[in-house]
Amino acid sequence: MRIAFGCDHRGLGLKQVLIDLAVRLGHSCEDLGCYSRSTVDYPDIALKVGESVAKGEFGRGILICSTGIGMSIAANKVKGIRAARCSDTFSACRARLHNDANVLCLGEDVTGVELAKDITRVYLSTNFEGGRHVRRLDKIGQIESS
Repeated sequence: MRIAFGCDHRGLGLKQVLIDLAVRLGHSCEDLGCYSRSTVDYPDIALKVGESVAKGEFGRGILICSTGIGMSIAANKVKGIRAARCSDTFSACRARLHNDANVLCLGEDVTGVELAKDITRVYLSTNFEGGRHVRRLDKIGQIESS
């Protein structure tokens, strides 16, 4: 799978760890920024990753900032994006299984590296369950269109 990665200056270290992990798991990754500790505005990165996932250029996206909250708020403004800020593997599993989340958001300052790797493994290996959840995603799409 092709995965778009992005972070602000507060997520730079964790982003590289997770790119390395995803590559080891057999995924193709593209780093859409940022590339240094110089201050950037997280909505710009969230938009870049969100649009590329929504257009189908990537199967999924992973965004990292200090808490993951700002990235998830910004990414969810992009039509077609279902960004989930996950802090545990159960949430990552459910985000994929029930919500077909196409962007994972993590916080470098609040999530340890090993836990972030576990969350990412679960997120990347869990498929959408479909069934009754399709009806619910259709309703989310209706809200998005109103």
